[in-house]
Parts: sequence; C-alpha cells; structure tokens
Amino acid sequence: MNPAPTPRTQVRRIARNASYDTGLLHAIVDAAHLCHVAFGDAHGSHCIPTACWRVGEHLYIHGSNGSRMLKQLMKQDCCVTITHLDGLVLARAAFNHSMNYRSAMIYGRFELVDEAGKRAALEAFMEHLAPGRQAQVRPGNAQEYAATTVMRIALAEAACKVRSGPPNDDEEDMQLAVWAGVLPLGQARGAPLPDARCSVPAPDHARAWQDGAPGC
Repeated sequence: MNPAPTPRTQVRRIARNASYDTGLLHAIVDAAHLCHVAFGDAHGSHCIPTACWRVGEHLYIHGSNGSRMLKQLMKQDCCVTITHLDGLVLARAAFNHSMNYRSAMIYGRFELVDEAGKRAALEAFMEHLAPGRQAQVRPGNAQEYAATTVMRIALAEAACKVRSGPPNDDEEDMQLAVWAGVLPLGQARGAPLPDARCSVPAPDHARAWQDGAPGC
C-alpha cells in the first residue's frame, strides 16, 4: 500500500506531477548514486551531496565517524533529495518552457546502523555500484569498518514528482512559427579505463558497463 502524503510531502505546486507510489520511489532511488542531504547546525543550513543506496524500505548513506553531517543527522530531522534530469522542454512561449525530470524528496530522521548490520549494508552498497564486485575485491578489515559510520532513513515519508512529454503551450500560441519540442538529456556510459598498473582482465560488470542501460 502506498503511504498517504503528510503535511511535509503533500505536493501543491503542479500537483498533477506528484506521486506517492512506492514502486516509483524505489526506481528513482535505485537509479541514483548520489543524493543531497539538507540539515542545519550552529553555522547555518547545509545541503551536502553524498553516495546513497537502497535496501528494502530504507535509503542508506555512509561516512567517516568524524563527519559533521552524520553527527548532526543523529540529532534532527532532515530532507533528502534525488533528481534525474531527462530533458529540456522548449515551448513556443518563453514562460511555458520546462524540464522533464524524475525527483524524490524524503523526510525523516536517520538512524545509526549497528555493528551487526554495517557489514551487510556496505556490501549492498558495493553491489549497487557494480554487481558481483564484492566477491572480487579485498573485503573491509576490522579497522576500516570501525572507522566508518553507516546510517539509514526510512522511505515512509516521501513524495515523487515527475514530468515527461512535450511542451504545454497555450492554444493561442500554437500557430507561432517557433520550433517546439524536447531536447533529451541523459548520462552516457563510457568504455572502462583500466588503471595503468592493472594487468587483470576486465570482469563482466566492467565489460558490460558501456552497453548497460543509461544511468541517471
């Protein structure tokens, strides 16, 4: 069942583009490698980009034990945002230009992942980056795990907003001799670049990278 919007997630501006569908939320999070986390401290307001991944109904982040952001997130609610830009929408009238995008906003408070769950969470992060790689690399040692904090936030209070399709021009502008349409935009995957000192053949996930579905 999809959660009902809360006062913080209720979309009022262009509400027709809003969605509270859990499947869509998962897809937007899963397509991301970075999110932006907004929080405040004694020095003001901050919005910091950081790596993210999803396991079940939680979004995870990690960092050094000394991270200012992670320390603050243990004390306060925050807002996490993810945006994928899919195209520029060029209309016949200046004020009807827009963008095609998929976005998500997640509200709540991060919780600390305990030592028992930290290893599994970081292994899931590695699999999110490159499926199959965790089994190929040196695993983290006790010192590395001890120096790392992993946190997660529930996806229970969230909203998605999505726009797709052509421009929405006013009827009186439809006869203007102006080109209108969409300029698609996406990320392109390049060929893997081996390290100069690497003599190991590229694994399957590296060879398949360039031919994979475009990431956003």
